[in-house]
Amino acid sequence: MDSGDTPLTERGIRTREKLIAAAREVFEERGFIDTRVSHIARHAAVAYGSFYTYFPSKEAIFLEVADRLFADMTAHRFPSPGREPADRIRRANREYYEGYLRNAKIMAIIEQVATFNEEFKELRRKHRATAVARSARAIERWQGEGLVDAALDPEMTARALAAMVDHSLYLWFVQGEEDSDATGRLLDTLDALNIRALGLPPAP
Repeated sequence: MDSGDTPLTERGIRTREKLIAAAREVFEERGFIDTRVSHIARHAAVAYGSFYTYFPSKEAIFLEVADRLFADMTAHRFPSPGREPADRIRRANREYYEGYLRNAKIMAIIEQVATFNEEFKELRRKHRATAVARSARAIERWQGEGLVDAALDPEMTARALAAMVDHSLYLWFVQGEEDSDATGRLLDTLDALNIRALGLPPAP
């Protein structure tokens, strides 16, 4: 996503990372539409013209911020094998919940931009598809082990469960429905619905 193909020096890599970190903070403070390249450069203590050494536009650095965020949030949707399925689901979901809570402010902006920018919408689709495919593979394995109803479509099931979790967390953390006293109940309920939808025994 650099503006050129020349490999960066160690100093250049550090400067690029400073710009990305600053961009996230500025986007969170000002929103996407009201953010200017000058705001990002000033926040990163980098010369305005130097910004374009690393990124061709505001949109390009926003895409980098969003790509990193999605990669981080979807990396742990299903932990490594070795645990009971219900326990794996609960642990993976809790990591995702915690990631959503940490990133709720920037998530709100990313979701907003995805409604009018096709490139960001496609990025969101790509990461969601990766997470869904990983979940679908786990469901297929459990079907092969006789733990999940073989009549369920693994991909559609994974899509439906992911949509339920994502939309619930979006409403809770982004749209302001959050009630800190009830967050634990929400998370427990989402865990239970995932586990029961698959017909798995609850985690011990």
